[in-house]
Amino acid sequence: MFNIISRPPIYDQDAVQPMRDELVAVGFEELLTPEDVDKAINVKDDKTVLVMINSVCGCAAGSARPGVSLALQNNVIPDKIYTGFAGQERDAVDKIRQYIGDYPPSSPSIALFKNGTVIYFMPRYEIEGHDAEYIAEVLKNVFNEYCQAYGPSISPEDFAQVMNAKMCGSKIPLFKG
Repeated sequence: MFNIISRPPIYDQDAVQPMRDELVAVGFEELLTPEDVDKAINVKDDKTVLVMINSVCGCAAGSARPGVSLALQNNVIPDKIYTGFAGQERDAVDKIRQYIGDYPPSSPSIALFKNGTVIYFMPRYEIEGHDAEYIAEVLKNVFNEYCQAYGPSISPEDFAQVMNAKMCGSKIPLFKG
């Protein structure tokens, strides 16, 4: 959903919608504003919060989205799952990156927080060149170590219906606003 109160998106909204839908379909909530980010991450309740910075990059994000979605079919998952879209909700993603801290900006990327602090981070360079199954296995191990909520995020039947966006970011038109 386009947020008109922040800096304009870099990419055309219609072109990136399938990439948004893919994560929302498996239970992610979108972080559209810096305030949304604060409410999601800056929580001191001993719960785990997974945040994926989504991206148009066909190579890395094309594996990251299906990988994180598959990982959420695990029997142990984070308590909350959120996403912000790099180049779209730019102010919100800047705020997510502030919480991530010392890691360089990276999209796509996946961070697990507890009490507002990063306890695991998967930057783009750990995603590139890996398939969804590899990413899912890494994340399942992280979930099993740090999380306690019961999975999956959606039923296996619903998961089987999720379509993965396979678009290459180099062909996505810039937003002309």
